[in-house]
Amino acid sequence: MFFAGILVVFACVIGGYLALGGHIHVLWQPFEFVIIGGAAIGAFIISNPSSVLRDSKKALQDAIKGSSYTKQDYLDLLSLLYMIFKLAKGKGMLALESHVEKPHESRIFGNFPKIVQDHHVVDFLCDYLRMLTLGTQNASQVEDLINEELETHHYEKHRLGHAFVSMGDGLPALGIVAAVLGVIKTMGAIDQPPEVLGKLIGGALVGTFLGVLLSYGLVTPAASKINAVYEEESKYFLCIKASLLAFMNGYAPAIALEFGRKTIISDLRPSFYELEQTLAALPKVD
Repeated sequence: MFFAGILVVFACVIGGYLALGGHIHVLWQPFEFVIIGGAAIGAFIISNPSSVLRDSKKALQDAIKGSSYTKQDYLDLLSLLYMIFKLAKGKGMLALESHVEKPHESRIFGNFPKIVQDHHVVDFLCDYLRMLTLGTQNASQVEDLINEELETHHYEKHRLGHAFVSMGDGLPALGIVAAVLGVIKTMGAIDQPPEVLGKLIGGALVGTFLGVLLSYGLVTPAASKINAVYEEESKYFLCIKASLLAFMNGYAPAIALEFGRKTIISDLRPSFYELEQTLAALPKVD
């Protein structure tokens, strides 16, 4: 859908221009691209730390790919949490130790290969389960700690989106810079005939056109998509948080999952009966 949106933007803009009788060769101003694109990239490098520069390619890939979570992914997560809670309820927290220390070798985690492949999720879950095996019982303190970690995670992810928002905000101004340089070039040829001056002025105005188009038609929408993808990712972690805290507060495993299920956005949230059927088909926990 990402590339489909780009295609629609440029097809409508360029197609409308051609339908009005415009000539496509007038828009081909490679040095305007160099001025605007180069300045935008340079400003991006100046304004962001190395960690953002390093992860910006991954952020764009995430925007292109879109959200990786489906209803089945949430069913798998809730099923994993149910098996963990069931084992802890029946045999005590220490029974989780081997699964937490070596999740890639765990029979429980092994039922959900996609989750195991996501080391961020596995590390997040195992860190707090490890605290339970070590005797942590105060749910309020654990909640505060989770909130701090999620806030840090939110900051790290969303500064990538904000970096592209800033780039998008600056592109129209950089387009004006390119246009002004084009006007300066035109003024140097003021003694030329009107057809030459018209071509030079048209080329200069392409800078303003490109700056605005790239900003509002490409970069800013991409930044919004990056933020949306990471918002959905944060919901996945909130589901873990809600379920874990409910279990720590003494709720039965099936009830603890309800706390997590209710945090899931509506179009991905499995129904109570879908979850019940999924849990009934799980292998026995031992």
